[in-house]
Amino acid sequence: MAEMAVTAALRPCSGVSPAPSGTSRRRPAAWRALAPPPLHAGLRMSSPAVRVPRAASSAAVEDGSSSSTDTVPTPKVIIDQDSDPDATIVEITLGDRLGDLLDTMNALKNLGLNVVKASVCLDSTGKHIKLAITKLYINLDMRNIYHKSVISYLQQNVTSFFIVLFCTYQFLPRVTGILYRSTGRKIGEPELLEAVRLTIINNMIQYHPEASSQLALGATFGPEPPTELVDVDIATHIDIYDDGPDRSLLVVETADRPGLLVDLVKIIDDINITVQSGEFDTEGLLAKAKFHVSYRGKPLIKALQQVLANSLRYFLRRPTTEEASY
Repeated sequence: MAEMAVTAALRPCSGVSPAPSGTSRRRPAAWRALAPPPLHAGLRMSSPAVRVPRAASSAAVEDGSSSSTDTVPTPKVIIDQDSDPDATIVEITLGDRLGDLLDTMNALKNLGLNVVKASVCLDSTGKHIKLAITKLYINLDMRNIYHKSVISYLQQNVTSFFIVLFCTYQFLPRVTGILYRSTGRKIGEPELLEAVRLTIINNMIQYHPEASSQLALGATFGPEPPTELVDVDIATHIDIYDDGPDRSLLVVETADRPGLLVDLVKIIDDINITVQSGEFDTEGLLAKAKFHVSYRGKPLIKALQQVLANSLRYFLRRPTTEEASY
């Protein structure tokens, strides 16, 4: 499906696509885990280098109304894997300063993703933009055939170049629909979810430099690092609750940093605990995660809850030094 721009009409916050009246809301089906299956060692403890596509043009207009004299609101980026069974929902808030985020959606497309729905709502806390994102399928065979055909055609006659330009202009939407289309699947890889988060924050800082000092990632992407530092020992809170007959709810709050989402999933996976779904929120200098987890299809027993909490607490609070430094 083609990428959609955010509508300009504002409405009360009510989600991305409300269900029609008189219809029952479908309960989400079994979801693919964010982490790989147990005993899979594909993820590394240290966060992998994530390539964050920047905006295509710095001259593009993506910001809304802003004033350097106003108090900078707390930036928020929420990645929600729970509310929609078919798409990853991303909510972005920066007071009332955000625009249509067209350049951000183009940057997400460079990650192989498609924005299938978008909505804007306004409440007392500001303007909320919600994007429903799915993975984009690239038909490599068709793309290679198309490229080879174009090159072969151009080699026959130089004047064919103008014919190809005309045909491309006329039929590009149809060709693009063949080569690229949405899979209708939500994002399942923690590395890709982290890339989405960093891409959105990077673009937010690029178009709203005043947000740099309000974000922990401003020290990495922004012109101005945060003026206040968060004490990790004080900011870190870990709680685990029973959440039905077949899973538990893990709630983690800690200081934000690049690669945090990947590292959290890696720690959970190392204990052979499965992440079924969850939500990861970036709120200023803090990161808040809620994961639905299970062990062999059952909730975590008290002993396993303690092991998980201790492992996360040790990793999040330990000094950032080399492991073999001692």
